[in-house]
Amino acid sequence: MENKIKLHDKHFVPYISNEEIMKAIDKVAEKVNKDFEGSSEVPLVLCVLNGAIPFTSEVLLRFKFNCELMSVKLSSYQGTKSTGTVLTALGLTTDVKGRSIIVCEDIVDTGNTIVALKEMLLDKGAKDVKICTMLLKPDVYDKDVVLDYVGMEIPNAFIVGFGLDYDELGRNYKDIYVIE
Repeated sequence: MENKIKLHDKHFVPYISNEEIMKAIDKVAEKVNKDFEGSSEVPLVLCVLNGAIPFTSEVLLRFKFNCELMSVKLSSYQGTKSTGTVLTALGLTTDVKGRSIIVCEDIVDTGNTIVALKEMLLDKGAKDVKICTMLLKPDVYDKDVVLDYVGMEIPNAFIVGFGLDYDELGRNYKDIYVIE
């Protein structure tokens, strides 16, 4: 793990190693497998772009059941702050009516994105929507939507790496860094 990285005007220091991330993903996949393994149903795994690409890729490789993969792009961040408004940039391209959905998200903090997405999927007729997130900030999450699978809980700090970004930089680091 690099000692310090600079993205735009900010410095970040090591926070969560890739090894810890992989262990958390193993645990998440184990729980999802218990819920879906052996089922005749083929759930739709919905990757929330762009941040959840590495997480979705890793967890998907651990699934022991048939599934489909689709992506949706939603955003509520500008810089290091949540705007509080969920903006849809790229919508669903498949019918979700009657389907079980596993939403893969990189991080849940305020929960605005997850609440809006789950509501949208249920409005479009999804049978069930499970939320699967690599990271959760329980100090700021105050929504009623249940998070079915959580990799790790972290404090409310701004982080980058393993898909997480600061104005689109930092997603490519295999470890997670916290703002200095």
